[in-house]
Amino acid sequence: MRSIVLVTGSRGEYGYIRPIVRAIQRDAQLDYSIIVTNLHLLPDFGFSVEEIEQDGFKISDRIHMALDGYTPASMAKSLGVCLMSLTDALARLKPDLVLLAGDRGEQLMAAVAASHMNIPVAHIQAGELSGNIDGMTRHAITRFAHVHFAASREAAERLRRMGEEPFRIHLTGAPQLDELVNGHYTTPEEIASLFRLNLQDPVVLLVQHPVTEEYEQAISQIQETLEAVCSLGHQTVAIFPNNDAGNHGIRRLLERYHRPFMRIERNVPRQLFAGLMRVASVMVGNSSAGLIEAPCFKLPAVNIGTRQRGRQRGDNVIDVSADQRQIRGAIERALSPDFRRALEARCDNPYQGDGNASERIVQILKTVPITEDLLKKQIAY
Repeated sequence: MRSIVLVTGSRGEYGYIRPIVRAIQRDAQLDYSIIVTNLHLLPDFGFSVEEIEQDGFKISDRIHMALDGYTPASMAKSLGVCLMSLTDALARLKPDLVLLAGDRGEQLMAAVAASHMNIPVAHIQAGELSGNIDGMTRHAITRFAHVHFAASREAAERLRRMGEEPFRIHLTGAPQLDELVNGHYTTPEEIASLFRLNLQDPVVLLVQHPVTEEYEQAISQIQETLEAVCSLGHQTVAIFPNNDAGNHGIRRLLERYHRPFMRIERNVPRQLFAGLMRVASVMVGNSSAGLIEAPCFKLPAVNIGTRQRGRQRGDNVIDVSADQRQIRGAIERALSPDFRRALEARCDNPYQGDGNASERIVQILKTVPITEDLLKKQIAY
């Protein structure tokens, strides 16, 4: 039996790995353990480890790593704590492979630890672009990873141009779309009841994270967004950001701008979040969900600022600067009948999602030869 360790530190990447863990559970030749860390273990951000527990998954380790302060310096120090603890966990678990997802710092620390311990690393969502420190982190993981799972042809081609050997690159599609394509999300009726929404009127879904390189502007940026959203007065569900530098200001402003038509949530479990995207009229902020998941629901996304700069996007995305007039205008455009009709006619998703990406990934994890050729990487150019 081949054992796989998965590492998750945020609600976003948990959406990547949840369908994969379920596929592993169905395979008698595979076993798994999950290392939970960072955002999942913080009560101020919703303590989302409870969602993993409710899904019935095996958690081998809970690594507390996040130092208070939420500055660039505290982020860097937190990653040092994470690296030391992950090394101990991997030394005890002795997995055959480590599976990582996305572009967060704790994923990079797992890649560093595993590769130095001669444990092959597989990486979901490899080869993509994003506009801040996450983009650099993603490509650093690429250098430490031994197996790359690309969600699009463009991402796979970028990996080849980066000098990754072709046998390492697999075009699997995006596993976080599997559940959406297969209809595993909360029904509109339940969403309306839980969040007290009138689905006959517009619904705004607001998720805006700090940009690490611009963390001193986090307050002014979210203020521009909130001014635009509040000026329209539509029913709004706002979800707390991640815990990157600058998040404290965003959380404080969300609470200060709280209006009767606005619900503020510390965390929304994956199935509920997908259900919210299903019923929302427009998604606002800078979450990658607006680019990757939202097209599955033909959901317009107003993408603010530089966080997703360079990332593939579909026709549902309207890019704007952190300026309240631009944001308000983009929301109004997204809600217009003409824009909605255009998306109904065509809303291609650049990230491949046929509902079977997880099965492809699990098959590769099960069969990839763990040999000297896999472990000893060479640049292909």
